[in-house]
Amino acid sequence: MSYRIQSGDTLSGIAKRYNTSVSALMKANPQIKNADLIYTGKSLNIPGSKDSFEPSKGGKPGSKPGSSSGSSGTNGTQGSQATGTNGGNAPTGSAFDIAKSHLNKNAGSLKLEKNGVGSDMEDWVPNNVNCANFVSACLEQAGLITNAQHDNSVMGLQAKLDKDPDFKRVDLKDAKPGDVVSMKTPGGQHVVMFAGWKDGKPQFIGSNNVNSDGSQRITISSMNYPIMSIHQHRG
Repeated sequence: MSYRIQSGDTLSGIAKRYNTSVSALMKANPQIKNADLIYTGKSLNIPGSKDSFEPSKGGKPGSKPGSSSGSSGTNGTQGSQATGTNGGNAPTGSAFDIAKSHLNKNAGSLKLEKNGVGSDMEDWVPNNVNCANFVSACLEQAGLITNAQHDNSVMGLQAKLDKDPDFKRVDLKDAKPGDVVSMKTPGGQHVVMFAGWKDGKPQFIGSNNVNSDGSQRITISSMNYPIMSIHQHRG
């Protein structure tokens, strides 16, 4: 997401407001050279502090941490350059099948791949906030959204899908595998894809904070967070 600087704002105040840090803000906004010097009316990219996913009770965090690092930010332009349809390689299969093919991969490792989903993920997004980055890339690879619709923030992706006439909001009871599910979490928001039902509970697939170091890995699990929206492609 972006924020327009208001009179009286300080970088530390903005960081506190959005649960991030001054360092993360400066990395997401390389035009800022001095943390004490920002200008009213200018726009800032606001990085997330964490996607705020926690494994369900009984789940054990993974032992493989993410392997790459990068500057934080939202929907920036420094990611890997992809080629082909919709900003990536030619789309193959459904968004759900594409996501499922990457189960148990660390987000940091996936971003290093030069084709498929990895080519459409922004590699500079921190390894603990890749949920929207991953879902956007899966949708791109399936040919459901364009590269311009890719968004690294939950609210940003939700807004773009709301504006896309090819998507409609549906209830959980009508959800199909691959539908985009945006959730409200204690620390912010999280976005995953619907993955079907198991023992009467909805399952979701996405880039989740399950590694011991707080970084993300592609997993399927049930989640109990309030659902803000479910977007289903009309095709």
